[in-house]
Amino acid sequence: MTTTLRKRLAVAAGVAALLAANAATAVARPAGPSPAERLRRDTEAIHALGISGVQARMVTPDGRQSVATSGTADLDTGLPVPADGYFRMASTSKTLIATVVLQLEAEGRLSLRDTVERWLPGTVHGEHHDGRRITVRDLLQHTGGLTDDGMPGYTTPEEYPEQRDDLHSDRELVELAMAYPAPKEKWRYSNTGYVLLGMIIQQVTGRPAHREVEDRVLRPLGLDRTRWTGASPTLPQPHARAYQYFGPEARVDVTEQIPVGHENLSWVTTTRDENTLFRALLGGRLLPARQLAAMKRTVPVSAAAQKFWPRGRYGLGLVERPLTCGGTYWSHEGGDGGYITLNGVTEDGRRSVVVSMSEARGDSEAHVLAQVQAAGDLVDHALCAGGGGR
Repeated sequence: MTTTLRKRLAVAAGVAALLAANAATAVARPAGPSPAERLRRDTEAIHALGISGVQARMVTPDGRQSVATSGTADLDTGLPVPADGYFRMASTSKTLIATVVLQLEAEGRLSLRDTVERWLPGTVHGEHHDGRRITVRDLLQHTGGLTDDGMPGYTTPEEYPEQRDDLHSDRELVELAMAYPAPKEKWRYSNTGYVLLGMIIQQVTGRPAHREVEDRVLRPLGLDRTRWTGASPTLPQPHARAYQYFGPEARVDVTEQIPVGHENLSWVTTTRDENTLFRALLGGRLLPARQLAAMKRTVPVSAAAQKFWPRGRYGLGLVERPLTCGGTYWSHEGGDGGYITLNGVTEDGRRSVVVSMSEARGDSEAHVLAQVQAAGDLVDHALCAGGGGR
């Protein structure tokens, strides 16, 4: 071998070693922030919109949990947001109600084809509605033609102290809805429909719906921090105080109030419990396979709902939404009295996330959409960290 050839081989070997070292470095170098760091950044991005307090919890397939908080629990004291503070579950409790209804269907105690008239004779009536034409499935899927136009609720800072302690029975809420015609759209989100479902559960079982939820869902899963508060205007400790924007300068502390639909839909929970609930549900621990499949059979939602759930579809007490990394995830957000919560769980129930915000920027549609979009981005990032919802 000539000297020249030896030098060339030595140079080639050196180049090869350098390339290998660079390749190893490239493999070892993180492609971006870790999932936990991304969760922290996303909570801070929500807070940066002007949201007073944010808490988020992500659970990975191996059961590891990451928690992030941002902002304050109290604008007066500056106390930090509790990492697992209570918040009002609001419409996420629709998933609880739907689960109990489907359990009763699995037991043969009711059918999704049953009409409202079958279980609640004369309750849905009048010029605009016919209980003989609305089924249990319609109520679960928001296709029963019932609106919330007559539902009580404050819309100004002055109305909040006037109405926060008002009590309305389930039958009163349903009766208020009877005066309003059915919407033109096939699908219309309806709290009234879920009030009726709570009444049907009681008619079928002889017990209030919240008792059935406790015995059939909460106790089996050990969800001891998900509680029915009934007509109590307060939440257990710890919790962040809840704020509502009614205008650019009208920020009101709305923490204390009696939720509308308090007879069966008045629940508080935590990010830990809510993650456990959705993981168990999608993991097949609460429903037989046939009922879970029925729950996940979706229909398109209205154009108005598409603003908040882009390309979303509604099942039976569950929302299906696409992930940017491929596949879809399941969720049911909730918003009431300043508390707004988004959540998500992958198809197999193994990866989940919950983000709860203790302020609602309801002064404009643009602010509402920006808040929901930022929280939706957090959910998407957390679930995509594991490769998506395929």
